[in-house]
Amino acid sequence: MKKLNQRHGGPWDRGGADSYYGRGRVPHYYVGDTGSSDMIMEADMTFEQIEEYKAGYEYNEEFGGKKSWD
Repeated sequence: MKKLNQRHGGPWDRGGADSYYGRGRVPHYYVGDTGSSDMIMEADMTFEQIEEYKAGYEYNEEFGGKKSWD
């Protein structure tokens, strides 16, 4: 199995963040750091990048926490 790139701003990281914050699955990633570089949306992502996003989302759904809005 291919090792996933878990860098901050990458597809896996963004999937996990969307899950953590209770957002829907909208595959995307940042070229560099989150919020301070260009965002790439699903239409411009490769199949592998979309799969990395989904893997990050699913990982957080199973093993991660959720943001408490209290």
